[in-house]
Amino acid sequence: MSENKTEANVSQIDIVRIMEMIPHRYPLLLVDRILELTPGEGAVALKNVSMNEPHFMGHFPGFPVMPGVLIIEAMAQTAAIVVVEALGGDAEGKVVYFMSVDNAKFRKPVTPGDSLHIHVDKIQSRGPVWKFSGKAVVDGKVCAEATFSAMITDKSV
Repeated sequence: MSENKTEANVSQIDIVRIMEMIPHRYPLLLVDRILELTPGEGAVALKNVSMNEPHFMGHFPGFPVMPGVLIIEAMAQTAAIVVVEALGGDAEGKVVYFMSVDNAKFRKPVTPGDSLHIHVDKIQSRGPVWKFSGKAVVDGKVCAEATFSAMITDKSV
């Protein structure tokens, strides 16, 4: 998200509210807190990476690294929260599905003990389709980045 703050910004969103907004649950809920959010525009989320997460048993023994696909999934979950907050009651009974991931780059391993800051910004939205840019940052260094699109639709689809 940009550094410019507006009155539309929402204060932090905790895990209880996140679970009301998106359907993901352990072990696939990858957003612990929203630190900053401008509905319909972007957000910064926090994912505290813990050795207790099941993927570290096999990825990789002796050198635990968070899988890149899960970092991208954390970006998508953050973007879904942006969409749900923007739509308000119109998001009731709907879910956000991935449509594409482009230009994904992984620059630095994410390991247990890291605080992963997930930044997403809307590039555009047309009807139910939203496109975002995302980056994952640890200690001020970009670990991963991608552009991706998603569609909000009924759960029954």
